[in-house]
Amino acid sequence: MRIRDWDQNLKVRLFGESLMNFTFWMSFPFLTIYFTKAFGNGIAGILLIASQVFSVVANLLGGFYADRYGRKRMMTISALSQGISFIIFAFANSPWFHSSILSFICFTTISIFSSIYSPASQAMVADVVDEKHRSHVFSVFYVSLNITVVVSPILGGIFFTYYRFELLTFCGLSCIILAALLTRFTRETTPKTTHTIQSLNTWYNTLLNQVKHYQVILYDKVFLLFIFAGVLVAQTFMQLDFVLPVYTNKVFQEGALLNAGMIHLHFSSAQFFGFILSENGLVVAVLTITITKWISQFPHKNIFILSSLLYAISIFLFGIWNSSWGFIASMLLFSFAELIVTGIQQSFVSILAPDHMRAQYFAAASLRNTIGKMLAPISIPLVGWIGFSGTFAILSCLAIISAIIYIIMFKLYDQKHKRIITNGNN
Repeated sequence: MRIRDWDQNLKVRLFGESLMNFTFWMSFPFLTIYFTKAFGNGIAGILLIASQVFSVVANLLGGFYADRYGRKRMMTISALSQGISFIIFAFANSPWFHSSILSFICFTTISIFSSIYSPASQAMVADVVDEKHRSHVFSVFYVSLNITVVVSPILGGIFFTYYRFELLTFCGLSCIILAALLTRFTRETTPKTTHTIQSLNTWYNTLLNQVKHYQVILYDKVFLLFIFAGVLVAQTFMQLDFVLPVYTNKVFQEGALLNAGMIHLHFSSAQFFGFILSENGLVVAVLTITITKWISQFPHKNIFILSSLLYAISIFLFGIWNSSWGFIASMLLFSFAELIVTGIQQSFVSILAPDHMRAQYFAAASLRNTIGKMLAPISIPLVGWIGFSGTFAILSCLAIISAIIYIIMFKLYDQKHKRIITNGNN
């Protein structure tokens, strides 16, 4: 399905969201550094955990609001609210006024409305695209996002450091432009039956139903171990947003990345973090399809275990290598750990899920990243207690434990599978 054959809603969103993501990734990767400098590691960690909790609740309710009030309306309100929050964020970092507390409130507000935007945007794709074309449409949006992740952090290392007010203002304007495009050039796509059903529900009943759906993990030991292992290994890759930027800012000051003849590459700590983040985005964007095709020929067990071990090694190396090239090598290994497991996780969930409970299993599977993201900021105050080396060592151990859990999980899975075959033969 070619982009020119897409519904107009999707064409408008692809342009508007690309612009918004471009500015978003110029600022957000550096905010952990900003808040740790403003509040200290301990308080910043607690504040970031609280922010993630609000975002998780907003994400759980986002689907309900999109069904009840409409995809277009919720996306427009979310984009506009993010834009206004960015403008206030810019004012809190302007030449005339500075407030770290107001900055954090704006950051949390942006995160909440971003979480509300996501379910509505995904539902809109399902509304206007046939099932056989949906994976292609989602992949185009995914590639578009990764392209911005390649370019934006490098620019953000410069603009967030030296032109913060201007950058945050531009972020706000890009969100407002997206809201205007959604208002003027898109239509509502929510099915009328969905409006009717959700109008009989309330937000708190929806939240309770979401929690009840997650009870499925308590009755499936294999799936429970899958969630548990996923939460543990998430503590490593989630550190791209938390400990790694703080560590990079502390370890790397102004220095040279390359001095070869007439080529001289110098960097600040923020610019270097933007560079390695772009490295991760580039590797993922370029190699995802190729690596997924190659790795799919191996057993799921080996892939999950290998990914956890690679995460363990790479996060440990981050803690012991203080050279720029050592960091680049560690990030390459880190990216490969992400690549080999990205394409098979959802397919493995579909294997575990009974046909009549597939939606509940997929909803519960999202707890790996949901809980993982809530817990990940704990690493920031942990640095203040035991230092960076100790923190990276603990994170590495958690990834190794996840690999051990995967071994146990697949042993139980094989036993369960054999019992099903035996009962079927009888």
